[in-house]
Amino acid sequence: MGALFQSLGRSVFAGFVLVAFIVIAVGRYSFGEHAWWAFVFRWLHVMSGIMWVGLLWYFNFVQIPSMSKIPDEHKPAVSRVIAPAALFWFRWAAVATLVTGLMLAGMNKYLGSALMLSQGYHAIGIGMWLGIIMAFNVWFIIWPNQKKALGIVEADAGAKAKAGRVAMLTSRINTMLSVPMLFCMVAQQNGGL
Repeated sequence: MGALFQSLGRSVFAGFVLVAFIVIAVGRYSFGEHAWWAFVFRWLHVMSGIMWVGLLWYFNFVQIPSMSKIPDEHKPAVSRVIAPAALFWFRWAAVATLVTGLMLAGMNKYLGSALMLSQGYHAIGIGMWLGIIMAFNVWFIIWPNQKKALGIVEADAGAKAKAGRVAMLTSRINTMLSVPMLFCMVAQQNGGL
């Protein structure tokens, strides 16, 4: 049993096996039906969104405020090991969240109405636009600047400091946008707007 939990890959795989067991045990699902696949994409959308926003909040609530408290000789462990790994999952969770969300909206035939902020879909539409802006920020502002700040690409000390500040401020913008984005996503489904 210990070997299962010493490996992240095996632990995650075991989680998916448990889901399969629950699905088979309950036996209420019709795998060929639209409702089943819409549910699967909603579940994948929520899982990837949790990873994306969870990492966003980790950076803003834990890593950034803690860096000034870390002795200089230990900071390279964060900037060379932890931050690049977290940024990898952060970037790809943003893509997965965006793709599964757009696919879900398309499957349920409200993609165009939501993106146009049509009546009846304005809450989910606002949430979708906020998510699109946040994903854009991740890939086209935060990540390019983090590559400079972390020394993944060549940059002088001044460019590194400027890039780190731009990445941090954009990350804070995304943190701010995540609050109304999550509100709108939940509000659409639960009558909050």
